[in-house]
Amino acid sequence: MNGISRRKLITRGLAAAAGLSGLALAEHIADRYGLVPPDHGGVYGPGETLTYAAQRLLSGRSLAREFDRSAISKEPFADETSPPTAAFQRLQANGFKNWRLSVDGLVGRRASFSLDDLKRLPVRSQITQVACEEGWSYVAEWTGTPLREVLNVVGVLPQARYVVYFSMESNWWDSVDIDEARHPQTLLTYAMNDGDLPVPFGGPLRLRVPRQLGYKSIKYIDRMTVTDSVKRFGKGLGSASPDYAWYAGI
Repeated sequence: MNGISRRKLITRGLAAAAGLSGLALAEHIADRYGLVPPDHGGVYGPGETLTYAAQRLLSGRSLAREFDRSAISKEPFADETSPPTAAFQRLQANGFKNWRLSVDGLVGRRASFSLDDLKRLPVRSQITQVACEEGWSYVAEWTGTPLREVLNVVGVLPQARYVVYFSMESNWWDSVDIDEARHPQTLLTYAMNDGDLPVPFGGPLRLRVPRQLGYKSIKYIDRMTVTDSVKRFGKGLGSASPDYAWYAGI
């Protein structure tokens, strides 16, 4: 059975199961094909599973909308951030020359990247929208290194399923599945519009995940772990906040 027909079969099975109020059955089908999100437990778990599995099967490698330069917001909204720590201020005072992004976990070789190291890797620019779950949004041009280029450098092991990424501020973290991490629009962003990424918007480095809601695009990241499970991180739900769904596809 080829990939397309298999995908159609799974999708129809999920839809039929949901249509018959058989969400538990839908979850079983999703589990069979490795499409169960970390937050699949609890009252809303079957629904989260159905959403994640259906979008993965239907959207696959689809691209988030990219805009013309005329659509760039004149006054983008940076959202609130915690006051910078003393450690962050020291890095900022030195132009982030001593800042590093470390990558570990299920990789062939651990690595540490400076901003210059990242800029020597392939570069992509895209004009995409940050859409917040609270209702506000803005469009900006983001420039950076596709995450998949960094993953290629470190060598992801076959059993890897997730990339967990951590902010240097406020112990904030999140994760995406390995397919989202390898998507061409998932960027390690160090520039915005016509200059370096401003600190209020996540500088020196922000992970941009334009196919998902804004809370997945964590600011100030400095560490990433490639893993086969997120159970050992926080409460095992795939992100630092239990208030939001792990998968936030738009």
